Amino acid sequence: MARVYNFSAGPAVLPEEVLKEAADEMLDYRGCGMSVMEMSHRSKVFDTIIKEAEADLRKLMKIPDNYKVMFLQGGASLQFAAVPMNLMKNRKAGYILTGQWAKKAFAEAKIFGEAVELASSADKTFSYIPDCSNLPITDDMDYVYICENNTIYGTKFKELPNTKGKLLVADQSSCFLSEPVDVTKYGVIYAGVQKNVGPAGVVVAIVRDDLITDDVLEGTPTMVKWKTQADADSLYNTPPCYGIYICGKVFKWLLKTGGLEERKKINEEKAKILYDYLDESKLFKGTVEKESRSLMNVPFVTGNDELDAKFIKEAKEAGFENLKGHRTVGGMRASIYNAMPIEGVKKLVEFMKDFEAKNS
Repeated sequence: MARVYNFSAGPAVLPEEVLKEAADEMLDYRGCGMSVMEMSHRSKVFDTIIKEAEADLRKLMKIPDNYKVMFLQGGASLQFAAVPMNLMKNRKAGYILTGQWAKKAFAEAKIFGEAVELASSADKTFSYIPDCSNLPITDDMDYVYICENNTIYGTKFKELPNTKGKLLVADQSSCFLSEPVDVTKYGVIYAGVQKNVGPAGVVVAIVRDDLITDDVLEGTPTMVKWKTQADADSLYNTPPCYGIYICGKVFKWLLKTGGLEERKKINEEKAKILYDYLDESKLFKGTVEKESRSLMNVPFVTGNDELDAKFIKEAKEAGFENLKGHRTVGGMRASIYNAMPIEGVKKLVEFMKDFEAKNS
């Protein structure tokens, strides 16, 4: 069977050449006589895999030496608790609410201290990024938290908030490695890899050295303390070895294809094709305010639930998978992550034009 165009929000499409390479190495990784799935995480072979993955990620993102890179488990959702447990010394932090995942992180932080809503776009169903130029940040806040790209609602911070000197913590799960970032502007960046980088089960955390200490909230589990994994180079316990191996291959693919500067250009080109059509279409319309649009997740609707359902069904039959919007918002959503080829977006737009002609 031919491969479909997979527009899933995550687990999501991976580069075909990475999958082929992994398939070739499935039974015997580079002559060692076993699969990466079977080897000890303490072996020399795996040590090389994880060290190379980290070195390539550092190169890609230009991560300074005073930041640790960790490959963790528990999904981005575990970091909703890890962030306050590791950082909330004054038991107070500011949160910017731009969607479902920011709200979940906010609710988690409230368990550990005073989480303050600094700004929100809930008034318009999270269809925009609020103005964050002059937030009510107080001196006693430990950090300011954002979800930088909102998978469900298709919004993205184009400008980072003015944190008034406070630490910025960002969940970058659905925009990770889609464009260059200045790591020094953040205290913490973390991302579940299942959208742009690898199979579900790995979280990459990039944390500034001075934030990794034993001075954590009382009762913080050993596995949730960043210091535990930082001191052990992500090998305190058995890591998600195979997932890290695939991430490493994706890092190499990104380096080989021009790095993050080039990736941003390609992602902008892909997004433009789809947004330009949505802007001119009489049937489909995008749900996000223009200046807040994500390059990665593009939600759209016809305004008619039955027509939406018909579109999703016919699109699937035509080889376009996972276009159904998140259950909380309905409609459609095309996630066009790094590994989605330009051709896939062009074909989708062709299909949408054809559907529009037949259904308007």
